[in-house]
Amino acid sequence: MTEPDTIGITVTASGAAADAIDRHLPGLVEAGFAGKLFDQDPTLWGEAAQEEAAKRLSWVGLARSSRPLVGEISALREDLRGKGVDHVVLCGMGGSSLAPEVICATAGVPLTVLDSSQPDMVRAALRDRLDSTVVVVSSKSGSTVETDSQRRAYEQAFRDAGIDPAERIVVVTDPGSPLDGEAREAGYRVINADPDVGGRYSALTAFGLVPSGLAGADIERLLDEAEAITDLLADDDTSNPGLRLGAALGGTEPLRDKIVLIDAGTQITGFGDWAEQLIAESTGKDGTGLLPVVVGSAADGPQTDDETWVLLMPSDDDESEDNATSASSDGTGGESTVGVSGALGAQLLLWEVATAVAGRLLGINPFDQPDVESAKQAARDLLGGGSGAADEPAFVDGDIQVRAAGGDWLGDASTVSDALRRLIDQLGPTGYLAVMAYLDRIADSALADTRVPLATSLGRPVTFGWGPRFLHSTGQYHKGGRPEGVYLQITTEPREDLAVPGRDFTFGEFVSAQAGGDAKVLADHGRPVLRLHLTAHDAGLAQLTRAISEVSGNGAGAR
Repeated sequence: MTEPDTIGITVTASGAAADAIDRHLPGLVEAGFAGKLFDQDPTLWGEAAQEEAAKRLSWVGLARSSRPLVGEISALREDLRGKGVDHVVLCGMGGSSLAPEVICATAGVPLTVLDSSQPDMVRAALRDRLDSTVVVVSSKSGSTVETDSQRRAYEQAFRDAGIDPAERIVVVTDPGSPLDGEAREAGYRVINADPDVGGRYSALTAFGLVPSGLAGADIERLLDEAEAITDLLADDDTSNPGLRLGAALGGTEPLRDKIVLIDAGTQITGFGDWAEQLIAESTGKDGTGLLPVVVGSAADGPQTDDETWVLLMPSDDDESEDNATSASSDGTGGESTVGVSGALGAQLLLWEVATAVAGRLLGINPFDQPDVESAKQAARDLLGGGSGAADEPAFVDGDIQVRAAGGDWLGDASTVSDALRRLIDQLGPTGYLAVMAYLDRIADSALADTRVPLATSLGRPVTFGWGPRFLHSTGQYHKGGRPEGVYLQITTEPREDLAVPGRDFTFGEFVSAQAGGDAKVLADHGRPVLRLHLTAHDAGLAQLTRAISEVSGNGAGAR
């Protein structure tokens, strides 16, 4: 085993987070939680979670059990490179795409991630270097509609270009899944993942390693980094960083349920997006949970009394403890700060352990995602009814149709700015605003910048998610967590729609149904949802940006 330069994990804490560690760590050690976790004991989260946990714990040993994949992936990569195929596209959602995206970005190797059903984004991917493209189709269940639709689109594109899809498509799925049998019958290269690992814990399975390794990331090193701390994380000792981080996240009293992820110089690119899914989908249920808020390199303002700041530190920062301790808080509820550093492979396993610990302290099952399925079913229902078109708008302002759901709160609003203010008025003192944009996250990336002025103006956490990507992440927390969020949904007319080969719906109809289904489930849970549909993409986007700037600039709704 090669020894990485930076395998060490550091977890430091101050304020309420440190108090939580002091409060819960002795009990976790006395209960033997770490040892039982690595022995794959399914009873750690109570009787209700036992059946699910019994088939979801193999991730604790992946640093060793995934070793055979290294040679297989390397050989496949060399074979493809020898044929001039060096552009790797990953079709997958949630746990199938977020880890490879972080692994490749951190390694500095290119990977195209297609985790959208927005037709403009799909079309752009299909037109990019098709003659030198290998597509990794990743789906644990084998029935994810987004991934199936993306696969069909690539199959058609390859055939139209005179390329045999069997030479260019690699499938990663669980053994025995519907996709497994279908792909083998079609002659595709199939690599099975460990079926006893849930999607968001699958970073070190074939789901994380196949696309990353084909793209050129050093996946052996990644496994080395994870293996180097496996014994430490399995040790029932007060120095165990997984127990410490889990207690800091899930053990504050009263619970600080907003986990603000701040890039404080970490060498890991995009880590917050991966951690966001792991934490939100694992804990956001039964009316509780932890809401991750990914904010970039700085917090949005003074720390509130329901926030814990997590500073993602560089591995070589000898002053990480001092930095974590000195992070100031001007909020009224005191301070709660955590500093975390370490190599990527080590941190992937660390955060998985910490999330399992937090689940125990919160009294929930960290391995199911009941509200993700509810939104999927609502989308299927809309597709089954035809186009999945939305109801008539409450009003139209310029190039934006305005709809409201989840209560009679829109009132006499007649402009987009008015509607935004009315939504913000529904925000309580412990609430948050979730911005959910069903647009092209590459071409329309600047829209994410609107999160900062909104958060600064409101003085409350604001999250930003690209649809349908976030449905496999914070979408679970939105419906299953504390009922205190307000939701801004943004959709658009595509520049040009795109048929899904072999299906009776288009990508445009599908993404519309996904947005409509999500809004319906949120509304059924009593969550206020403002739906803004851009009827002309560029003009509507410019109008929306102006309205957000206007509402943020005058401090409307600020607390």
